[in-house]
Amino acid sequence: MAILSDYTEGENQAQALKPVEEKQQENKENEDQEQPHKESTTSSLEPKEEENKKLKPNQFNGLDMENYTWGQTLQDVTINVSVPAGTKSRLLAVDIKNNSIKVGLKNQPPIVEGELLEPVKADECFWSLEDQKQVTILMTKRNQSDWWKSLFKNGPEIDTQKAEPEPSRLSELDLETRSAVEKMMFDQKQKQKGLPTSDEIQNQDQIKKIMEENPEIAKHFANSPANANGKGGMPNVRMMSSGGGMMPGMMR
Repeated sequence: MAILSDYTEGENQAQALKPVEEKQQENKENEDQEQPHKESTTSSLEPKEEENKKLKPNQFNGLDMENYTWGQTLQDVTINVSVPAGTKSRLLAVDIKNNSIKVGLKNQPPIVEGELLEPVKADECFWSLEDQKQVTILMTKRNQSDWWKSLFKNGPEIDTQKAEPEPSRLSELDLETRSAVEKMMFDQKQKQKGLPTSDEIQNQDQIKKIMEENPEIAKHFANSPANANGKGGMPNVRMMSSGGGMMPGMMR
């Protein structure tokens, strides 16, 4: 009986432990299933956190730092470096290269030094001392179609999507540049409205003129299946050069 009692007691303990072991195993499986989800959630947040690290640009599309400020247009970069009041030009050490810049006082550690984010045209860069307390540097960008996200490589970055181009006055531009800008602005508005651009309008006018001068061609397109189905309009042609003149060519 003692043996039977011991066996029964041991069996009861095993049965009591079995649900606990099953529960622990179930919890472990749930944790394993949740782990990829947690990793996926963390991964999806990384780009947003990276985006939040970008700083809002100052009014000059740059940043205000402790010893200097910088700003930019699409064409150039301006840096203003603070120096001790009463500083003379002969005491300054300014070294501007295509890919780097160093500004400070002679025989002293540089105030500003680093490798530029993008190359500049060193032979078109200038600096001046303002009120004996600030060095102003103007650097011409080599690539004049992009905003810099930072002044130096690995430096604090701005959100270039918030950069604002400097408004220009058309009246101050030369005739050729002004015409090109006006044409570009007109074409952009036309595309937004789903209307033909200036080149397309000119092309249509030339085709219309040719049709008027060549009734047979006009008659041919008037009897085309497109017009027969009620889909009238300008024929699907493009202008081709032929001996200095213009003639319609069928679109392929």
